[in-house]
Amino acid sequence: MKVLVIGGTLFIGRALVEQLVKSGHDVAVLHRQPKHDLGRRVENIMADRNDAESLREALSGRRFQVVFDNVYDWERGTTAEQVEATVRACGDRVVRYIFMSSVAAYGDGLNHKESDPLAPDYHAQAYVRHKATTERVLFRMHSQKGLPVVTFRPVFVYGPGNPFYREQFFWDRLRAGRPVIIPGDGHRLMQFTYVNDLVSALLRAMEEPKALGEAFNIGDPKPLTQVEVVEKLAKAANVDPTLVRIPRDTIAQAGGNAMDEPFYFGEYFDVPPITENIGKVTRVLKMKLTPFEVGLKETYRWYTRNHKPRTGGFEFDDKLLALAKSVSPASV
Repeated sequence: MKVLVIGGTLFIGRALVEQLVKSGHDVAVLHRQPKHDLGRRVENIMADRNDAESLREALSGRRFQVVFDNVYDWERGTTAEQVEATVRACGDRVVRYIFMSSVAAYGDGLNHKESDPLAPDYHAQAYVRHKATTERVLFRMHSQKGLPVVTFRPVFVYGPGNPFYREQFFWDRLRAGRPVIIPGDGHRLMQFTYVNDLVSALLRAMEEPKALGEAFNIGDPKPLTQVEVVEKLAKAANVDPTLVRIPRDTIAQAGGNAMDEPFYFGEYFDVPPITENIGKVTRVLKMKLTPFEVGLKETYRWYTRNHKPRTGGFEFDDKLLALAKSVSPASV
């Protein structure tokens, strides 16, 4: 098939493009750079997907059967109107428009099913608002005009090639013999999606008739506490972890922010939990999901071969440890 991947040069998109090429598809990537490093078999289309005119000009005369819309502009946001403009620029020969949403589209809460309502258009957080509003627009286009849309709502995506300082954050500290700071009691729930599972689901959604007009939660079926996550990361690295619990107000007073450097519990990892029910994706797309421990083992193998540890980035950890009432770590 002739396939367009919007945002195909990093992490999820990169893994997706590799599998599409291996499967013999005719692949193009659309991004803002004049070239990519994905190989000669992948066409490069330069455009700003947030700019409707730029998009129309770049896609003029081109026709694709499948479009994977993976990219979100973290600096400016990507709105429902901009995604709708992308749909229109892709023409009327598309047989699948596969949109990467997020568990964040639910806004908050635990154990969400795909049928649960999404966050309102006026939600305070732009990312949440944009994902939820965009899904509503796409499914309205499906019901009114037959847009062959499929959406995915992953949780924290991990795996080889992750550009976010997440699992690597912990392995840098564990391998250096450092204590790992646990915010609060460490009971906040987290849920994860293995990047290879997500890519497999995206590929299956290209051809599975029952996927049309559907949204899919995807991730590990069992959420974990923050402490359990660190324990599993440590086990993957064959390290006995040392944990130090520090109140969140102490972290905040010291300048800690989950969204920006310096990180204290991985990049964007210490946020109020949103979890989802997993099952529909395995039934409809006939998916067999990778156990978290197996995915971590593969990710750790990639980390040891490719990642440059940030060995000089422990100053904020030391500041927090000095502020802690008790610096006597509890071994786990």
